[in-house]
Amino acid sequence: MSVRPDHWIRQMARENGMIEPFVDGIKRDGVISYGVSSYGYDARVADEFKIFTNVDSAIVDPKEFSDQGFVNRKTDVCVIPPNSFALARTVEYFRIPRDTLVICLGKSTYARCGIIVNVTPLEPEWEGHVTLEFSNTTPLPARIYANEGACQFIFLKAEAECDTSYADRAGKYMGQKGVTLPRL
Repeated sequence: MSVRPDHWIRQMARENGMIEPFVDGIKRDGVISYGVSSYGYDARVADEFKIFTNVDSAIVDPKEFSDQGFVNRKTDVCVIPPNSFALARTVEYFRIPRDTLVICLGKSTYARCGIIVNVTPLEPEWEGHVTLEFSNTTPLPARIYANEGACQFIFLKAEAECDTSYADRAGKYMGQKGVTLPRL
């Protein structure tokens, strides 16, 4: 596998709608940076958040997930309680080519504050808004800034196309919009 460069990302975004909306170049004027970089794309977090709270003594169960453990907020600044997490989504909608796998890493600005961003790989021919998981590993409240950079996507070219893509198997998160909770 090889890493795809900025000119490939630009071309795929413009010609194939791989990233919408697409920001050409890095934007960083007083914000956490976002846009296309040398070998990746720094995506923004939207202003929709599901913040974990245990007011109702909910149990986190991936097989029977209940949203009663979350409070919903639409805000420019999300405050995550100490040792807690929030779900959000990217501003950008992604359409992944069949010969590409995408991995994501959190921005160093957040990592240096004890805020971890987790995203599972974007599989070949998956599309949708990416659900982002922000974990506040600190004993203090932590802020996440909407419409600013949250994580970097790195596009990997496969040596050959897969036999079965995410679209072929009708994956359960295909075409997701908004913040998407676990599905079985």
